[in-house]
Amino acid sequence: MRLTAIALGCCLSIPAWAQTLTLGVSATPNSVDPHFNYGTSTQTLTYHLFDTLFQRQPDSTLAPGLALSWHAVEPTVWEIKLRPDVRFTNGAAFTADDVVFSIARAPNVPNATASYAGAVRSVDRVEVIDPLTIRIHTRGPAPTMPMDMAPLGIVSRQVGEGAATEDYNAGRAAIGTGPYRLIRFIPGQQAELERNPNWWGPAQPWERVVLRFLPNAGTRTAALLSGDVDLIDTPSPNDLPRLRGDNRFAVFSGASMRLVYLAPNQQAQVAPFITDNAGNPLPANPLRDQRVRQALSMAINREALATRIMQGTASPAGQWMPAGTYSHNPAVPVPAQDIEGARRLLAAAGYPDGFRMTMHVPNNARPTDPISAQAIAQMWTRVGVRTEVEAQPLAAYSPRAARMEYAMTMHGWGSIGHSGHPMVNMVATNDRQRLTGGFNRSGYSNPAIDEMIATAMAEMDDAKREQLLNQAVAASIQDGAVIPLYNLTNFWAARRGVEYRPTTYDYTLAINARPVR
Repeated sequence: MRLTAIALGCCLSIPAWAQTLTLGVSATPNSVDPHFNYGTSTQTLTYHLFDTLFQRQPDSTLAPGLALSWHAVEPTVWEIKLRPDVRFTNGAAFTADDVVFSIARAPNVPNATASYAGAVRSVDRVEVIDPLTIRIHTRGPAPTMPMDMAPLGIVSRQVGEGAATEDYNAGRAAIGTGPYRLIRFIPGQQAELERNPNWWGPAQPWERVVLRFLPNAGTRTAALLSGDVDLIDTPSPNDLPRLRGDNRFAVFSGASMRLVYLAPNQQAQVAPFITDNAGNPLPANPLRDQRVRQALSMAINREALATRIMQGTASPAGQWMPAGTYSHNPAVPVPAQDIEGARRLLAAAGYPDGFRMTMHVPNNARPTDPISAQAIAQMWTRVGVRTEVEAQPLAAYSPRAARMEYAMTMHGWGSIGHSGHPMVNMVATNDRQRLTGGFNRSGYSNPAIDEMIATAMAEMDDAKREQLLNQAVAASIQDGAVIPLYNLTNFWAARRGVEYRPTTYDYTLAINARPVR
C-alpha cells in the first residue's frame, strides 16, 4: 500500500518538549471507554490513552506493542510474551492479568454501540504462564488471531473491575499505558491530554495534546486557516486544492483500507422508513429480497461517485479489500451501473412501480457521506425507488443504526489484513455466543455464508485460506449482504512546522505528528 506525503518541506526534527499540538478531528467520540465503540470516532481518542498488544503500523502491518513477541505453539494455542517494565499512568504495573481482564470485558460492555466481540471471537480461554507470558487457547485454529485482536485496547483490571463506561468518561477509569493520559474529556467539544513521560515507546515531542471535535469539514478548514488548530483530518475535497496551493500548509495523503458501504435492513419484516408511492406502509420489507438489493446496487454509478462526488479522493469498490491486497477477489468486479437491469429486477421482485424510502447517514463521520447519499438517492429515484436522505449527528445515528431502526444506512469499515476481518464483524450473523456480527448493521443472516467464513478463518495455510475467503466474498456480495461503494484515500492537512505520517487507517494520532523546521 503506497503512502505519500505532499509538500513536506524540510524534515529536520526540532526539540519541542514544551509544545502543545492541537488537532481538529472530524470524529466526535461519545466515550473514553476503549471497548464501547469499535469505530474511528472513539479510536481517535482512546488509542492515545490505551495501548494494544499488537501495534498497527501506518501500512497496517503489525509490530510489537504490549506484546513483545507471539507465535502459534499449536493451531489452537498462541503464546504471547508481554513487554516488561510497563506501567499504567497511575503507577501500577502492567501484567498478564490485565490482558485476561481486557479480553473478558471487551464483548460484555453494556450498551456498546459497536462491540469489540469480533476482536476476541476466537478466544476460548487465556492461560497465564507467568506475569509476562500468556497462552491464548482458541476455539479452533485461529491463524489471524493477532490481526483480529490488534484493535483491542488493554485496560487495567485494578481500575476497570467494577467500573462502568461512565467511569471512563469521567476520567476515573481512563487509566492506560499509552503515550498520553487524560486530563479532561468534554463530550462534543474536546479532549485534553498530557504526555506520559513513562511510556515504553519513543519519547513524544508534544507535552500537551488537545483534540478538538470539529465534525463540520468547513469548520475544520477554517480552524486550520485561522491558526486555531495545528492539524486537521479528512478535509473536504473542495478544500484540498486551496490547502495544497498555500505554502503555509502541507497536505499528507495515504491509500486507505476503509470501505464506505450501505447496509440495507434485512431484519425487519416490515421495514421502517419504507412505504409505497402513496405513503402507505408496505406489507413486507422489500430489502429482504435479494433481487431488490441487487437492483439497488446495480443502480449506483460508483465511478461517478469516486471521480465527481469524491473528486478523486476514493476508488470504486465492489468488495471489502482494495485490489492488490491479500484476499481481494479479482473475480468480483466493481458493479457497473445498469439502470434497465435494475428496473427489471425490481419488477421481477414485485415492485414494477418501485417504492419510497429514507436513507439515514451520519453528518459528522466523513464530510462526503451526506453528499454521496444525495447522489445515490437520485440514482435510485431513476429506477423507481424514490429516496430521501436524512443526515444525523453520529451520537444519535450510531445507536439507532445499531438497533436497526432505519431502512438503509451508510457506514465505513477499515479492514486489517484480510477480508475475513470485515466479514466476521459486518456480514456474519449477529451471535452473542459465537461473538460474530458485532458491526452487522443490516441484520443479514445466512447460515451457509456463516459456515464459509468460519471455515476460511480456521484454515492455517495462507494460500488455502485466501481461496476460501475469496469464495465467501463472492457469495456474500452476490447475496447482497451489504452494498460496497468505494475505498477512501486518507487526507490530513497541517500548518507548516508540523509533519504528519500518513496511514492506511484513518484515525488521527499525535504519535504520527512531528515538529519540523
